[in-house]
Amino acid sequence: MGAALFWGLVASSSLILGGLAALVLPVERRVLGLVMAFGAGVLISAVAFELVQEAFDTSAGAGGIAVGLLAGSIVFFVGDLLIDRMGGEGRKRSTGEQATGSGLAIVLGIVLDGIPESLVLGLTVLQAGTVSVALLVAVFLSNLPEAIAATTGLASSGWAHSRIIGLWVLVTLVSGLAALLGYVALDTASPRMLAFVLSFAAGAILTMLADTMMPEAFENSGRLVGVVTTLGFALAFAISSFE
Repeated sequence: MGAALFWGLVASSSLILGGLAALVLPVERRVLGLVMAFGAGVLISAVAFELVQEAFDTSAGAGGIAVGLLAGSIVFFVGDLLIDRMGGEGRKRSTGEQATGSGLAIVLGIVLDGIPESLVLGLTVLQAGTVSVALLVAVFLSNLPEAIAATTGLASSGWAHSRIIGLWVLVTLVSGLAALLGYVALDTASPRMLAFVLSFAAGAILTMLADTMMPEAFENSGRLVGVVTTLGFALAFAISSFE
């Protein structure tokens, strides 16, 4: 149980590191876009080989994977839409579009983005007795560009530096608790339920990538993001293969 909380905090600690990096060493938008593309590639690989493949193996033919993918996508889409209407739209953008947004909506939106990943981290500890290294690296790396982009935008829109870092500390703690919840709540779950949860998280993460990270990456860095995304995918696949 303690391991799930620990690894959840480790994976999400990159939010704090990314926030500090953006405040101390401002990152050019083109570089940020390439980092986001790399993180997106890493997460896509983790979704394919650590979530969907694991869901397929866990279900042992009992099904539910397609339903989980669709449910995760719809839940994230609806939650993201509601948060956008509350004022959280553009929360990850580096252009300062958060200026007119609600602080609460921005916090809720960032938490929404991170919960599926954290829940699954806790679940991997439950299933294997230790964390999935590939998924841990994927979440850690993907959090960095998200935090850098959001921090840059929040700072541009007038947020105090202490408030921004406080936001990342809060989200890191919530993510750690989400990983703990994934461990505790699914301790007695059936293989079919575990497969559903894994595919649910996969659907939510894919929808998040298509809605936020990948468009921002392409807008900032152009066509080169395709190559960098592939490199991120290849790295995560290599890590997964050696586990």
